[in-house]
Amino acid sequence: MSEPASPKTLPTASGPAAAGGPTLGVAVAVPGKTSDERLPLATIALYSAPGVGAGYMFLLVTLFLLKYATDVLLIAPAAMGVIFMAARVWDALTDPVVGFLSDRTRTRMGRRRPWLLAAALPVGVTFAMLWAPPQSLSGAGLVAWMAVAVFLFYTAMTAFIVPHNALGAELTTHYHDRTRVFGWRQAAWHLGVLFALVSMTLLTRSESPRVLASTQAWLAAAGMAVLLVVAVRGLREKAEFQGRGAPHPYRAFADVWRNPHARLLLFVFLIESIGGAVVGVLTIYFSEYVLHTPQLTPVYIAAYFIAATVSVPVWIPLSRRLGKKSLWFGSMIFTAIGFGATFALGPGQALWMLGIATGLGVAAGCGNMVGPSIQADIIDWDECATGQRKEGSYFAAWNFVYKAATGFTLGITGFALQAAGYTPNAEQGEAAVLAIRTLYAIFPLVCYAIGATLFLRFSFNEAEYEKVRREIDARSAPR
Repeated sequence: MSEPASPKTLPTASGPAAAGGPTLGVAVAVPGKTSDERLPLATIALYSAPGVGAGYMFLLVTLFLLKYATDVLLIAPAAMGVIFMAARVWDALTDPVVGFLSDRTRTRMGRRRPWLLAAALPVGVTFAMLWAPPQSLSGAGLVAWMAVAVFLFYTAMTAFIVPHNALGAELTTHYHDRTRVFGWRQAAWHLGVLFALVSMTLLTRSESPRVLASTQAWLAAAGMAVLLVVAVRGLREKAEFQGRGAPHPYRAFADVWRNPHARLLLFVFLIESIGGAVVGVLTIYFSEYVLHTPQLTPVYIAAYFIAATVSVPVWIPLSRRLGKKSLWFGSMIFTAIGFGATFALGPGQALWMLGIATGLGVAAGCGNMVGPSIQADIIDWDECATGQRKEGSYFAAWNFVYKAATGFTLGITGFALQAAGYTPNAEQGEAAVLAIRTLYAIFPLVCYAIGATLFLRFSFNEAEYEKVRREIDARSAPR
């Protein structure tokens, strides 16, 4: 990929910069430096809080819903594979709509918080639908219920996730403070994951899993609603960003594609998402049918997420010293090697699995906070080029790629298990075990390695970002 154009030569397609008018509320930068704005920890905590509920819900859906549906509700794996694949494709298609509309929203509350407030009830209710289908349903009726519930849950989550990610990118223009924002947001997400592991453990040991799943789901729904309302009431948005989205959806996503840095990241995310999606679904299968340690599944997952959370304070200063790109590239390589190493594991090798999971968690703690921070930076490149603020459209584009790839991979996984002779709640044959082992280890190894190789071409570093910010601030300075 070619080097980015100098900010002084960037086209100004539309928006305040194109009109020649000032951009209200944007501070003038000191020459040679980015903004010194640093967010209070209380603001970051308010922003991050809903991540606890989202992490809880997504962990259970990603890691346990397929097994819950096949082993407790007795739905065929292929049927659930079709549901997941179709729902995730639909979910990906709704992302651009929500992103564009969120960018264009104008209210007294701002353009992101109304979406968070509106999502509070639907997110909780649809999550409960997944885990509490009516006892009277069976066969085609139960499959239809789960299909509707999965579709509605992903749609409601889109209405929360896209505006929430966009709001995180808008809170500050400080190059390294963005890493703080997304680092602590990820830590909150991981805290929710740990709560979900407790729930999953209780479900696997329960004599009445359907009753317990319903109770836990409704409690989570209420908790998520409270967290969203508190965040909406406590946070504030930048007034100068309102009304600065793209005028048309086509224009918004055409600008995303024309951004060379965003375009490269889209390819990286696509390849990594294809490899990473299967890992989330098959962890519980790998633990039970390859390692023969089903009782330790929550321990492996907990080690992963605890390591990711604990490492957050380490990665924040390292990103200043080593640079965001170097850290993220290193995490990709380590992730590829780590998952590839699991192919050599066999029955009873719990300690090896625990060590690999911990190492993968440390790498994830880096990638999950540095990645969104880099995403936020290249959105400023777009502002310099167009005069618009399109955080919603940008995060929607990345989510579209992630979700489309995830839906495709989940569907293929369901079919692969059934084709390999997977039998619920029984000892698996050699073909099924080999399929699980290959999908869990070799597939992500290849995908992460390709993604890391592509990422080497990424060139938007701190120096380039400072040039972009100086150009933006110069346009908004009084004349």
